Amino acid sequence: MKSPKQHKIRKKILKALLVLVMVLLVVLAAVLYGPVRTMASLEKVDDYPLYVMRYHGEYFFDYFAEHGVEWGLYKKFDKMMNPDACTSFAALNPQIDDVFGRNFDWEHRSSLLLFTNPPNGYASVSMVDLYYLGLEGMQEIPWSKRINLLGSPYATIDGMNECGVAIAQNAVPRRKIAKDPNKPTLINSQIARLVLDHAKDVNEAIELIRQYNIEFANVYVHFHIADTSGHSAIVEYLDSGISIVRDDNPCQVSTNFLLSEDIKPQCFRYDTANERLAETAGSISPDEAMSLLKSVKLDNTVWSIVYNLDSGQILLAVGQDYEHVHKFELKMKDQITRETEK
Repeated sequence: MKSPKQHKIRKKILKALLVLVMVLLVVLAAVLYGPVRTMASLEKVDDYPLYVMRYHGEYFFDYFAEHGVEWGLYKKFDKMMNPDACTSFAALNPQIDDVFGRNFDWEHRSSLLLFTNPPNGYASVSMVDLYYLGLEGMQEIPWSKRINLLGSPYATIDGMNECGVAIAQNAVPRRKIAKDPNKPTLINSQIARLVLDHAKDVNEAIELIRQYNIEFANVYVHFHIADTSGHSAIVEYLDSGISIVRDDNPCQVSTNFLLSEDIKPQCFRYDTANERLAETAGSISPDEAMSLLKSVKLDNTVWSIVYNLDSGQILLAVGQDYEHVHKFELKMKDQITRETEK
């Protein structure tokens, strides 16, 4: 028979264990709160399929970007695909809303529109190809697979942030690229995330990009970037280093050849978009921008998206279904400022 003293000691130990379990449960709940909310926010809005998700909490991109990526871990994604894909354009006439249009021409269907608001960066909306998260072709994504979605900020294809900066990556021919051993390395989709999280304009985006080496996960790309100040630039990687192609006109088009090189192949998408924008001096509405994307679509166009860099409105058509355009909105920084001042 246990003595009263032993009984008291046992009760104290049990209480301490109970407190420890409760603390661990609280810590676990706090750690999982953001990821669970993120995964629970997933919504299918089109049977193509197209999903929408809002990322809650931190995804630690700043820490990742500081140290760079070990390319060997990503080699499983390194396969060559048809580079004749994707069109983007910026129409930045000061007399009308600034718009950035983009066709993603690829071989995968499943797509995600992702809203993020990192604690140390700008809020943004971006498109993700779910193939790169192992979720291609799923009409319903079970909870057992949703954990893959927590990596979606690292798989950015194109997007717009709350400052009115838009970025898209379009495939181009391979070129040898020298690396600076003193710079960290990011994959192209993570360069796009870097810009969305931390650039308030085109110039700042270019400065950020120059701080990193780049690895291309599947095909080589160049980046098309635009902002609400009327600036647009295409960032290209050549043997000699990074090249910046700017345009003094209120519009700029990017497809699948390097504008930095003297020899430029014929591209009906580039010519069509360029001519249409030149006719209007870059002055087109979001609906007209979607119509332009329709005119340059390919058989493998997965999505057509128009970002309104001023209002934050997003028009999105998937699977070339231009009769059913989805509408979304990102609250822009100046809108938030006005609401705060009231």
